[in-house]
Amino acid sequence: MQTDRRAPVVMTVVRDPASVSQPAGTTPVPAGTPPVPGGTPEGGARPGRRLDRRRLLTGAVAVWAVVITGLVVFQSARGEPAAVPSAAAPSPSASEGPLSVPQIYEAVLPSVVRITAGGSTGTGVLANADGTVLTAHHVVDNGQAITVTYPDGSTTPATIARAQPDLDIAVLRPDRLPETLVPATLGGAVGVGAAVVAIGNPLGLTGTTTSGVVSALDRTLDRGNEPDLPGLIQFDAAVNPGSSGGPLINDRAEVVGIVVALANPTDAGTFIGIGFAVPIGAALGASEGDGQAPPL
Repeated sequence: MQTDRRAPVVMTVVRDPASVSQPAGTTPVPAGTPPVPGGTPEGGARPGRRLDRRRLLTGAVAVWAVVITGLVVFQSARGEPAAVPSAAAPSPSASEGPLSVPQIYEAVLPSVVRITAGGSTGTGVLANADGTVLTAHHVVDNGQAITVTYPDGSTTPATIARAQPDLDIAVLRPDRLPETLVPATLGGAVGVGAAVVAIGNPLGLTGTTTSGVVSALDRTLDRGNEPDLPGLIQFDAAVNPGSSGGPLINDRAEVVGIVVALANPTDAGTFIGIGFAVPIGAALGASEGDGQAPPL
């Protein structure tokens, strides 16, 4: 999600058979909420706003949906940066049982980066040991120079190695890698009621974590003139503008989804308990919603 403070657009989210999709148009609005004190991104960049509002329909209930980003990943065709030491993210054995939120945070935070592009700020995930970063296309589609900030505070320019705007997906290739790189563990099972954690940079507040549960599966986001996003995970872990492109994580510290939207009945663009994520399998090109992550 970019601190994703751009224009709200009207959007429909449906998947229940009884639901009726009614796509509406897009209406740009000025940038809104300023960053929380102390939350302005380094270098003075203010979180950019992309509060894409579209009508959200589930059954007969309509609310405003705020698109805070989607991301799908594809293997970069460009050359790889020089190798650097890497550490695999912890992947506990089945006998260890579920992890606590602090354990999940400790395991996954080293794989979460901040992305700035002009006035836009969002979140990304280190996907493998070559430094490939997964993020939402709308975080970086403004034509501005892209900067990736690693968890250790070091920064590097980056370029878009692969993009699919129709899926709001971008793969970034950073110019330089950090001294130690920890790729995330992608893939894993998730079901309704399962515990999940989100990590991102809402309102420019780096490394924010929230927790909740999976509320429903197989939702569809109607993006009006753009292709629908089907098979989404609905969850209630808090996400806000700036979380775009960030990971949704299960209790095994596995990235099971990429946050794509939040719903709000007002134009405030803030979280009220309904968020959506693309299952990682669908994001990486596997069968829709299968929760499996093929290699990049």
